[in-house]
Amino acid sequence: MIEILKAILFGIVEGITEWLPISSTGHMILLDEIVKLNVSEDFYSMFQVVIQLGAILAVVIIFWNKIWPFGKKGNRAPLSENGIGAWIKGDIFVLWFHILVSCVPAAIVGVLWDDLFEELFYNPTCVALALIVFGVAFIIVETKKHGHNAKINSVADITYTTAFLIGMFQLIAAIFPGTSRSGATIVGALIIGVARTVAAEYTFYLAIPVMLGASLLKIVKFGLSFTPMEAVILVVGMVVAFVVSMFVIKFLMDYIKKHDFKVFGWYRIVLGIIVLVCGFVGLI
Repeated sequence: MIEILKAILFGIVEGITEWLPISSTGHMILLDEIVKLNVSEDFYSMFQVVIQLGAILAVVIIFWNKIWPFGKKGNRAPLSENGIGAWIKGDIFVLWFHILVSCVPAAIVGVLWDDLFEELFYNPTCVALALIVFGVAFIIVETKKHGHNAKINSVADITYTTAFLIGMFQLIAAIFPGTSRSGATIVGALIIGVARTVAAEYTFYLAIPVMLGASLLKIVKFGLSFTPMEAVILVVGMVVAFVVSMFVIKFLMDYIKKHDFKVFGWYRIVLGIIVLVCGFVGLI
């Protein structure tokens, strides 16, 4: 029962921090320093990634009509007026091609050097530094962008070049935990002129193949030899992450219509300093 309660806590933290630009991986690493799951190191390494599948499902459900590329209803760009083409949503296929372009840099690096980066950078000090650096970046970018009109005001306006540039920013998060995948892509998108709401929406879409690919990679490396307790812990974590994500995604989309991301930048800086201090005095 204690381990299940811990899994619930991990699911709550994942569901909140995956979508807010404050680093889910960083928070999971820090949480592990405080609340240890009674599992093997190999299982935990897999768990902290695969638990994201619950969060992915929330995105799929909330944005289903905007990401499912088949069906006549609401088809604004059919390939043809009749036949099979009338069931294919051309604009959504283009969106997915853009998303795949954004995924290429992180996918290549993740497949080749995932274990190396995990060994080098998955520790409280690196997490704290990444939290602070990108916290400062949020504040600077939002300050400079204040009062300036965005060049890209809808997801449909994102070009292949823009998609690739966003993918390069996402690559930073793939290397340094604590950066935040959503944080890196949002900062990058804002820098190149993407509107705040569009940047957030695009990073939700981008999470689907990125997190699905990372989860499958971890499962393949770990194998399917779960103990009954490990299976329960994983399922509980994913279910809780899904439920919490449903609320957090809707909250964030409403929040950024009226506010900027500076509050998340300040949060990252404060948390990063606390982590550095705690590490210095030996609390973590």
